[in-house]
Amino acid sequence: MKKILILSTALSGMAFTASADVTVMSWGGAYTASQVEAYHKPYTAATGKAVVSVDSDNPAPAVKAMVEAGNVTVDVADVEYADAVRLCDDGMLETIGVDTLPPGADGTPAAEDFLPGSVTDCAVSTIVFSTIFAYDTTKFPEGPTTIADFFDLEKFPGKRAMRNGAKANLEMALMADGVPAADVYATLATPEGVDRAFAELDKIKKDTIWWEAGAQPPQLLADGEVAMTTAYNGRIFAAAAAEGKPFQTVWDGQVYEFDLFVVPKGAPNAAEAIEFVKFATSTQALADQAKWISYGPARKSSAPLVGLYQDGKTEMAPYMPTNPANMTNALGSSYEFWVDHDSELNERFNAWLAAN
Repeated sequence: MKKILILSTALSGMAFTASADVTVMSWGGAYTASQVEAYHKPYTAATGKAVVSVDSDNPAPAVKAMVEAGNVTVDVADVEYADAVRLCDDGMLETIGVDTLPPGADGTPAAEDFLPGSVTDCAVSTIVFSTIFAYDTTKFPEGPTTIADFFDLEKFPGKRAMRNGAKANLEMALMADGVPAADVYATLATPEGVDRAFAELDKIKKDTIWWEAGAQPPQLLADGEVAMTTAYNGRIFAAAAAEGKPFQTVWDGQVYEFDLFVVPKGAPNAAEAIEFVKFATSTQALADQAKWISYGPARKSSAPLVGLYQDGKTEMAPYMPTNPANMTNALGSSYEFWVDHDSELNERFNAWLAAN
């Protein structure tokens, strides 16, 4: 059997070499665990090849650095939509193309089977995930119930945690301040709208811990360091379902988006990497991932195959970001907006964070 190493490393500027057929960089924790169960192990069983798993707090900057240095050591990376578009536009990714992907299990061509917009020339979506906020029910037995509650320290006192960056935080801040989801990006495209978002963040700045990795929010809640936190919805579900943590997700004000697989330009095993992507984004594989974490599959044909959690008793549908009951005040992240404004808004965010 050909070897594909499975590694876990923080990749904070570190390079490594691996003797492997396919090396996959993803976000770690419960998310990578779901990929290992749904994609990596079945791929090994089907092909006789193992898969290397490498953890990163955010794979996109690592891919960019590798390609620019001419030293690419991973074959597949899991990235957010705006990053996939930016990397593709900069010529840093291999072309995959929807016409190369297998049809759905019901025979529907891939171009029709994937959710609208979820496949680009260089990237194939796997899941719909959401940034939500969650709280410890032992601290707040009655709720919060709205995104505005997250920013209300008088009604719901205690430390908060948010991702260290502009994306999703600014959108949630505007929704908390009363901007309808449909108007968020038009508002955020104006200087006044940006000021309004930061003014809302000012309310909780001194009481907020800023997290970097997706595994941190549930740990911060579990350790009692914060009373509520923004988080990726699947991480909170995993902590509650698999570990019995007293965590409650609040869907109001959620910001949902796709995560996608890409193949970096110069990947050491690019042809094999594309075969892995085809396998991992098939109908059954995407449905199987939902057994392990509450992220919605990017193929329509996968949805009817989503059933129970790995415990054999928990129905997964109510925990999916795209469940109609969870979409009453939800915002689809605009990759077009963030491709255009990521640099300037993160510069503003970093300057705001550094200021007293």
